[in-house]
Amino acid sequence: MALDQSFVGRTYPPSPVYEVSRAKILEFAEAIGDPNPVYRDPEAARAAGYPDVVAPPTFTTIVNLAAINTIVSDPELGLDYSRMVHGDQSFTYHQPVVAGDRLVVTSSVESIMRRVGNDFITLRAEIGTESGEPRVTAKAQLVVRDAEEADA
Repeated sequence: MALDQSFVGRTYPPSPVYEVSRAKILEFAEAIGDPNPVYRDPEAARAAGYPDVVAPPTFTTIVNLAAINTIVSDPELGLDYSRMVHGDQSFTYHQPVVAGDRLVVTSSVESIMRRVGNDFITLRAEIGTESGEPRVTAKAQLVVRDAEEADA
């Protein structure tokens, strides 16, 4: 089924608050195998100019993935998850995420286009603190393969 073009520009309500903790940052750093002390030791982070331990750059994937799933699971969009593959991902960093941040994500559909029978949807997530300080802008392009065949 082709994606509903009227979704372009649609913004979803902000996510629930995600409180960034030292423990979550440490778990993430261990999961990706990064021994950087600014991710693990508050004193090392302060010595590097941060107020507390800092999260690895891709840490916000935790909250971004939930935002993406909210959009792709919207039944009105018409996305067939079994035909979806990840096409592209990009991040623009505004400020580092540190322990104690309370993050919210506002996600939107930036574009939908069709090429050679496939639908391409670009999703945008503005990740910032509860008080409105920007942290990361994340974009994900998803490809719905053979969307025209599903319509037939």
